[in-house]
Amino acid sequence: MTSFLEVSLALFDGFKTSLSLFVLTLLFAIPLGLLICFGERSKFKPLADLIRVFIWIIRGTPLMLQILVVFYVPGILFDRPIFANNRFLAALITFVINYACYFAEIYRGGIESIPQGQYEAGQVLGLTNNQIFFKIILLQVIKRIVPSMANEIITLVKDTSLVRVITVVEIIKVAERYTAKGLIWPLFYTGVYYLAFCGLLTIFFLYVEKKLNYYRG
Repeated sequence: MTSFLEVSLALFDGFKTSLSLFVLTLLFAIPLGLLICFGERSKFKPLADLIRVFIWIIRGTPLMLQILVVFYVPGILFDRPIFANNRFLAALITFVINYACYFAEIYRGGIESIPQGQYEAGQVLGLTNNQIFFKIILLQVIKRIVPSMANEIITLVKDTSLVRVITVVEIIKVAERYTAKGLIWPLFYTGVYYLAFCGLLTIFFLYVEKKLNYYRG
């Protein structure tokens, strides 16, 4: 008979895969999103237009479809299974691109919400454009985008479950194996992991918001 401890340990192993995907996605998507945002706001119109179309495609199609495209299409084009032995990498590439585009839009909204007078004040002080952005604008942007970023990051936790579509063994994939054996409760038990982790993230972001309340511009 399958014990509670056995299921808990197996689900924890699956959750470690979900957690790895979560952490690595943030590690790469947060800076990439900023680069995409800069490209979208570029004065070089062909580049800006190209990035806007790319963001529109990524935001307008399901993440699950994007996972399947990244996993299968390179193998079809090159006539060999590129990601057959590293399905996690295919999932990671997809998640990084997807979330970088969403983060880019959040960054753009934050940057464009800053009054033009802030830029003009920096110019009066003799600061360069880079100095104005990193010393004056960026900290204000960070404060304004924390709620939106927190929402996307918490969504990312739950979206990691989609990688089971290419048989990456994350926590729900593990639970499904027990369900196939006639046990239904492990499937619901996965909710405990998600609720606990999302709860910790919620507390963390509330703390960050309070710490940033020193600035009320």
